[in-house]
Amino acid sequence: MISAMTQRIRPLLLVLFLAMVSNSVVVCTSRHQYWRPSDGPEGASYCLSWRLAVEANNVRAWRTVPTQCLRHVESYMIGGQYDRDINFIIDHVISYLDGVDLSNDGLDAWILDVDDTCISNLIYYKGKRFGCDPYDPDGFKTWALRGGCPAIPGVLRLFNKLISDGFKVFLVTGRDESTFGQATLDNLQNQGFIGYQRLILRSAAYKGQSAVVYKSEIREQLEEEGYRIWGNVGDQWSDLQGNCTGNRTFKLPNPLYFVP
Repeated sequence: MISAMTQRIRPLLLVLFLAMVSNSVVVCTSRHQYWRPSDGPEGASYCLSWRLAVEANNVRAWRTVPTQCLRHVESYMIGGQYDRDINFIIDHVISYLDGVDLSNDGLDAWILDVDDTCISNLIYYKGKRFGCDPYDPDGFKTWALRGGCPAIPGVLRLFNKLISDGFKVFLVTGRDESTFGQATLDNLQNQGFIGYQRLILRSAAYKGQSAVVYKSEIREQLEEEGYRIWGNVGDQWSDLQGNCTGNRTFKLPNPLYFVP
């Protein structure tokens, strides 16, 4: 009798045991889902939040990438996500372009920033720990004068479409004209940026001005010449703020440095 009862109870005990184990696993999984050591100031979650805040312009006037985020920024910039983000944005820019009706007067304009918009300084910033090191003006000067900045493929794709569609493209950069003028001109040409209307560098008249003030004045001058600015693309918020920003602005990601 006892043996028969044991045989009947045994399956029930097994079911209860499995249920207890299953619930234990769920509890453990749930506990670790909401508590992760990596959520601290040195973890990946912190660096994700920092990068989002930077791109949303909620964190401003920052001088360097937090040291604990070096690997995060490195992975973002060279691991493929940065390129995917660029192409995602450019696809949306092109979608907007396809809805623009150009006039026949040759005054439909588009503005592109240069550094880390048209051409990339990522090679340089690899040697600066992806923005964790302080800005080095002499080091950047040496790098930029080499003229070896590669084109950002997604932006070159946009540039070629702008030219083929008939836009007058203005490349506006904060680079000093007397120092970087020829090197920048050659670099852009070597990377396929051919056919733009004008390359505008910072002349002595704008020395000491913030990027917002300087670029606002350049855009205002273009509008005074009769140009209609349909779009403006840059990697810094200071490329896109101020006056005469155009009909649409598009911000490209850049967690490496901040330009006020």
